[in-house]
Amino acid sequence: MSRLGVSIAALTLSLMALTGPAHASIEDKDVAKLTSFGGMCANCDLAGRKLMNAKFAGANFAKSVLIGADLRGAMFYGSNFAAADLTRADLRGAEMRGANFVAANFTDAKMSGVESSGVNLQSATMVRVDLSSSELHGSQLVGANLQRAKLSNAELNGSNMQGVNARDADFSNADLTHANMTGGRFEGANFRNADLTAVSLRGAIMTGADFRNADLSAAVLTGADFTGAKGLDQDMLDEACADGVRLPSGLSIRPCSGVRNARFMLLREMPKAPAAPPAPPKPPKPPKY
Repeated sequence: MSRLGVSIAALTLSLMALTGPAHASIEDKDVAKLTSFGGMCANCDLAGRKLMNAKFAGANFAKSVLIGADLRGAMFYGSNFAAADLTRADLRGAEMRGANFVAANFTDAKMSGVESSGVNLQSATMVRVDLSSSELHGSQLVGANLQRAKLSNAELNGSNMQGVNARDADFSNADLTHANMTGGRFEGANFRNADLTAVSLRGAIMTGADFRNADLSAAVLTGADFTGAKGLDQDMLDEACADGVRLPSGLSIRPCSGVRNARFMLLREMPKAPAAPPAPPKPPKPPKY
């Protein structure tokens, strides 16, 4: 029996109490019937396997090989996939809740529509990954490689993207509010129509990036390099602050020095209060007798 067969057999036996009898043959290429994984399968070779809608709860798949695996709709709850190889895997519509993908490889993976919270993708390789329309609220992406990644319409609010390499990545229409993008490399990235409210771009390299119609309200740009950036205008920068920033010629920005905790709120014109509702009609007068 192959190592894969031994691993799957052992995993099946350990999970029978949770999932009931497993009827899939361990020699079959498709193991989709083993829908719930909660044990250990470190270093497993599951390349090309069909694992649609599989549930990984508290499972350990560290360093597993899942190249080209079909994981559409899969659920990753509190599981460990550190250093796993998910190159070209299909994870569209998957859920990742508190899962660990530190140093995992997602090169060319399909991940559009992924829903996650608290997922750890630190130092992950995500070159050319398709994360369009994904939800990555509060995710850890420190040091991740996002070169040429597609993140259009993604929700990355509150995410930690410190030190990422996102050169030529597409963040158009993305929600990056309150994200930490300190020290990231975003040369040539597309931020058209992106919401960058209250982000930290300290020391980030944004040369040649496209900011047309982006929102930089309350953003901190200290030490960032915007040389050759496209679409930046004075109105946009008037809502941000920076100390020691490099901007395209003719643009300026207010200093952050002296602002409490380097955070500030720019008061915008408040919308006029809606018109008061009409007074209720007076009750009819009682009839005369």
